[in-house]
Amino acid sequence: MNTLNSSRVADLLEALHRDAEASDREHFEAMQAKIAAPGASIEALVADLLAHERADYHAVYRDRADNFLAVSPDYGRFLYAVARAAKATRIVEFGTSMGISTIYLAAALRDNGGGHLVGSEMEAGKVSRARANLDAAGLGDLVDIRAGDGLETLEDVGGDVDLLLVDGAFSLYLPVLKLVEPRLKPGAVILGENAFEPEYLAYVRNPANGYISLPLPDEGRGNVFSVKLS
Repeated sequence: MNTLNSSRVADLLEALHRDAEASDREHFEAMQAKIAAPGASIEALVADLLAHERADYHAVYRDRADNFLAVSPDYGRFLYAVARAAKATRIVEFGTSMGISTIYLAAALRDNGGGHLVGSEMEAGKVSRARANLDAAGLGDLVDIRAGDGLETLEDVGGDVDLLLVDGAFSLYLPVLKLVEPRLKPGAVILGENAFEPEYLAYVRNPANGYISLPLPDEGRGNVFSVKLS
């Protein structure tokens, strides 16, 4: 069984990815122009973003309240495949946005026989749209999207976690991981989307912290696959 292949979910995802591309085109073109400028680099761009986030990450993402900042269709199917392979029944997602990645993960929960996904999103408008999209997909019963700062909303995720997706404010990747870490099962998968933050990378790459981590071939998007070994 593959819920992604049902017309209800497949048609919705196609429409959402189309909307996301249109919504985010200007934002991504502006970023590409910055990277292409003389003397610029993606490292400098990330450092600048991290500095702004550390000053006020709420303000940074308030300015992106109308942007999807969504995963690609290929990465969405990868999320589904990983959640199926892990036989996940409890998933935590930091950075739900409009709920596109959430649909892929919730579809995997449905096909695994059921489960629960706890999502966190700072922008209330995005939370409303994500909930509506999950309901439209017929997957809303599997998902609890919590509005607010992930450092507060993810303090209690309700049980042991099979998969953690971190895809929100870059500067919070490590604090969120450490917050959820006590509930990660041995063998739990941690997926860092655009994981450029140096302290996060150093942490998951250090064997002493109990992880094995690998970069994903993703055309410079900085996605990192980690497994909690103990």
